[in-house]
Amino acid sequence: MENRSNTIAGWALGAGIAALGLSIVFGKVFHGEVPAHGKQGYAIQGVEGGAAGGKAEVPVATLLASADAAKGEAIFAKCKACHTIDAGGAAGVGPNLHGVLGKAIAGGGFAYSDALKAVGGNWDFEKLNAWLTNPKKFANGNKMSFPGLGNPEERAALLLYINAQGSNLPLPAAPAEGAAPAEGAATAEGGDKAAAVAAPADAAKTAEAAPAK
Repeated sequence: MENRSNTIAGWALGAGIAALGLSIVFGKVFHGEVPAHGKQGYAIQGVEGGAAGGKAEVPVATLLASADAAKGEAIFAKCKACHTIDAGGAAGVGPNLHGVLGKAIAGGGFAYSDALKAVGGNWDFEKLNAWLTNPKKFANGNKMSFPGLGNPEERAALLLYINAQGSNLPLPAAPAEGAAPAEGAATAEGGDKAAAVAAPADAAKTAEAAPAK
């Protein structure tokens, strides 16, 4: 009986030593150090930083060329709870938007938030597109409760309609196909200005050249 117990103990000890040896060997082969480039795991074609590579969004200047102002008027129905857009219209929860393109951001007699006042500059197509995309990202801390309009074609149609209501700025030229976008409108995060919206250089210049109203 004692010999059998010694045999079992010997086998258990041997198995433990073997397991320890294997763990050391595999630890050297499959080590967990972070590579020099700072990224872990295996690269997958078409995937960068763990997120699937997606198609770049079409510039708003390109979308404006084929946008439908009548569709934009229908979309503006979402805005009527807070805004008017007719000439001389009274402000509601939000300011009157007649002729807003070309005007100073947070300009006029409306009680704008400090976050929006900190953005500076005039409303052009790129900046208003960025605002409509995500107001909180454009000027974090502003008073607008609308979460944003995610569809870029709908934003272009809405911009075309808004422009026709007292602004009538020339539409920005669409960038050449395959051209790299230039840095466009700046956004304010927490009251500070931060470049965030990419825009074609000629689009920004065209809109900024319009006189403020």
